[in-house]
Amino acid sequence: MKRYVLSLMIGSLGLGTANAQKAWSLRECCDYAIEHNISIKQQENQCRQQEIQLSTAKNSRLPDVNGSVGQNFSFGRGLTMDNTYTNTNTSSTSFQLGANLPLFTGFEIPNQIKLSKLNLEAATADLEKAKNDIRMQVAQAYVQILYDMEIADVAHRQIAIDSAQVARLQAFVDNGKASEAELSQQKATMANSKLTATQADNNLKLELLALSQLLELPSPEGFTVVRPNPDELAKLMNQDKLITPDDIYAEALGVKPEILSQQLKLKGTEHSIKIAQAGHYPTLSLSGGLGTNYYTTSGFKSESFGKQLENNFSQYIGLNLSVPIFSRFQTRNRIRSARIDQANQQLQLDNTKKTLYKEIQQVYYNAQNAQSKEKSSAEAVQSSKDAFQLMQAKYENGKANITEFNESKNNYLKSESDLVQARYENLYQHALLEFYRGKELNF
Repeated sequence: MKRYVLSLMIGSLGLGTANAQKAWSLRECCDYAIEHNISIKQQENQCRQQEIQLSTAKNSRLPDVNGSVGQNFSFGRGLTMDNTYTNTNTSSTSFQLGANLPLFTGFEIPNQIKLSKLNLEAATADLEKAKNDIRMQVAQAYVQILYDMEIADVAHRQIAIDSAQVARLQAFVDNGKASEAELSQQKATMANSKLTATQADNNLKLELLALSQLLELPSPEGFTVVRPNPDELAKLMNQDKLITPDDIYAEALGVKPEILSQQLKLKGTEHSIKIAQAGHYPTLSLSGGLGTNYYTTSGFKSESFGKQLENNFSQYIGLNLSVPIFSRFQTRNRIRSARIDQANQQLQLDNTKKTLYKEIQQVYYNAQNAQSKEKSSAEAVQSSKDAFQLMQAKYENGKANITEFNESKNNYLKSESDLVQARYENLYQHALLEFYRGKELNF
């Protein structure tokens, strides 16, 4: 009986959560969430918008070509060539084609192109930041599911232990070696264990639902996750000293997309200032075009349509230089506003760096605490296990009552639950530390 009870308590994981469906790894969950998440798709559209803005900026170097066709009619009295007035009806048809090419715009166009390139790069970095946020949310939900799986296993093992004790006491009652009161007490304990297991199973289902919704799955039915290798989890408890927050921060500055995005935006403000300063420079443009028209007057003979178009055909080309003299201080104020935007962007970059460092500090100390807690919990499990074995031997030899036995058993199972919680907290915090260093979020 002793060997049977212990084998139930330290049995393999996964007793209550076996599923014939394919289990999802963390990487698969992250990839699927990124592919189907609506906010990610919206951020991708922002990148496409910036690509269009860059194309528009580049194309601003091209000539602007316009064509026009006009038709006019005139009625009433008018002055004739004989210097008399008479009622006449006239009509004219005109055709125009013109082009305007910017030659110099005070360096506005090249700076606008550079700014658009930086905005596109910043939008791409923001997209990667959005993906990282989703990965962290998925990982957190994933770890919670793993924890709930382990808690459900512990709860079901407790039912197995209580069932074995009920069967044992029933045999003793039948042989007159135990009272009905003891049997009823043990049955009540088993009922509480079943309630605990039911609650644990429900918590697991809710967490699976939460992750499936985060992944935008149509239904959580059949959805489950892969459990990490126990040997890999055990390595965390024996890891060397953690890398300091300053070292992690130094690495994070070079790889985190939120830092890159703010740096690119800050660099973009330099070109925004230059674009505003372009208002102080003269602009030079080249224009050219061609046109023709057809004209008729009532009472007078007109040449044919084609002949007039040929005879009236004309071309023109010209240069236009515009020198700003006074713009009611609009250019000056645009420059001032651009410099203020630059100062604000510098503050935004500084704030992003400080926030990143605070996050790394928090994760670092959480990882330290989780690592220590796991080691302490492992020691507590071994101690409570030894205590339970001694109590079980006393109980089976009639030297301890059922209340003492259940108390010792509950202490053992609680220590197992505490170890599970510490183990997965340790797993998650260590994975986050590596993630801040630019490594893939995986376990």
